[in-house]
Amino acid sequence: MKKLLLIFLIPIASLLSQSSFNNRSLIDKNKLKRHLEYLGDDLFEGRGTGELGGDLAAKYLAVMYNRLNLTPVGDNGTYYQYIPMHASKTLKSSRLKIYQNNEESELELGEDYLLYNSGDQTFIPMLAELVFVGYGIIASEYDYNDYQEIDVEGKIAVMLSGEPHSNEHDFFTGDYPTIYSYPESKQRLASSRGAKGSIIISNPLENDNKEWEHLKIQFSFEDIKLAYTITNNFGALLNYESAHKIFKNSRYKFADVLEMHKSNSIKSFELGTEITFNGNFANRDFIAPNVIAKIDGTDPELKDEYLVISAHYDHLGLGTPVNGDSIYNGIMDNAIGCAAVLELARVLSSAVIKRSVLIILVTGEEKGLLGSTYYTGHPVVPLHKTIANINIDGIAAYDNFKSIIGVGRELSSLNSTLKKVAILNGLKVVNIPPQFKQWESFNRSDQMAFAKAGIPSILTMDGPDYINKSRDEGIQHLIDYNMNIYHTPFDDLTQEINYEAAVQQIEFIYDLCIELLNAEETPEWNSGVFYNNARLQSIAEGR
Repeated sequence: MKKLLLIFLIPIASLLSQSSFNNRSLIDKNKLKRHLEYLGDDLFEGRGTGELGGDLAAKYLAVMYNRLNLTPVGDNGTYYQYIPMHASKTLKSSRLKIYQNNEESELELGEDYLLYNSGDQTFIPMLAELVFVGYGIIASEYDYNDYQEIDVEGKIAVMLSGEPHSNEHDFFTGDYPTIYSYPESKQRLASSRGAKGSIIISNPLENDNKEWEHLKIQFSFEDIKLAYTITNNFGALLNYESAHKIFKNSRYKFADVLEMHKSNSIKSFELGTEITFNGNFANRDFIAPNVIAKIDGTDPELKDEYLVISAHYDHLGLGTPVNGDSIYNGIMDNAIGCAAVLELARVLSSAVIKRSVLIILVTGEEKGLLGSTYYTGHPVVPLHKTIANINIDGIAAYDNFKSIIGVGRELSSLNSTLKKVAILNGLKVVNIPPQFKQWESFNRSDQMAFAKAGIPSILTMDGPDYINKSRDEGIQHLIDYNMNIYHTPFDDLTQEINYEAAVQQIEFIYDLCIELLNAEETPEWNSGVFYNNARLQSIAEGR
């Protein structure tokens, strides 16, 4: 998916547990390696959603399911759940024009701006006025409203990225950004206020040319949505180095806005500028599958309850070449996660389990959790019979570990199960290190889609405590990965993989699954957690 903020979901490095669970040899390291090397091969062309490589990957996964004798539960007795999708790509011939004092100029796609959405719904054929709305936020709990003294109905709302900066945890949570900083939140709010569209100015005071070049690559891929998704209006990301062009006719220049940003004295005001947008797009419609199977439980009363184990098999596919390489293989994101799920399916298929297991390898995660969102809208078993989701997005690959992270554990009773299994494995449960963006990790992979459907969900990561490496070495390794390898063609089979660490995490996940499948009680959301509303609704409706 398009991630404007670095989301550190790829596992932090690792250390061997000192428990009776050591050296169990449940997971076959060689099988794991073969799956990874196959899915990560250039043959699959980065497993792009709706591309040949993505379809080949789905076929490989279905063949592996069949070899494991897993029960197909997809469409028409197959392993495939077919999903209709629509793709659109903005062409360079698109025209975004600026009108100021009867003068016309043009912004260049890629250099001056990028489009969040593409397609006919983004057209602005008639002149539309630009208004600056600060950060584009209304947050009543902080007594904050950028829209209080400005009307954006029928206009284009222009805003800074991010949110007011603060050192106080009771004002926009201090150092940690809130959901109000998300581009999606800003765009939805502008639309709800009647705006025709929105323009977000990228990272004021914090951007550089290297970051913009990275964004250009990320935005160069197709914009893919579920075919039935409600269309979005015009939404652009403006290079902050080009932002001064739309402030020329206003009482405050962009330099003034940057000073307001520094002093937390932002104002909303009219810009005295109008725009039109005439987009040209390459569109296509296609079908892409989730790959789904089940393993039946043995308990007569509990076998109709299901644990979902998920991972996304898609990556970015073919894209802008970097150093001559145009294949975005996605080894850690998430070929290794799919390899892990196949190994889990193999060992679980011969385990003694009371409840049943759904193995769901989803497509379209990189495009906005499309496959998991489609599944929760079209479940193959009732949502209220699904006890939990364990999502896998990356697996330990740096060093063996002695601590474990549960992303989202604080939201449900899965926290207690995680701690119990950690003790059995000689691990301690820790939080994501403060260097990384803990506040976003739960929201940015498929566990979020399952949670929104009311299913208690968790993603595990290896913690920053190692046997052979120091904590600082491991954290620097992860920073280097996210800055230089993540979502680039360099996330390929040339990476060094510590398979002992990978096996350790997969065996931990196996223990977590066994505990949930055989426990007397099923997971519940903690009191006051928003996702419990969807859980109660699915129970009441019997779906």
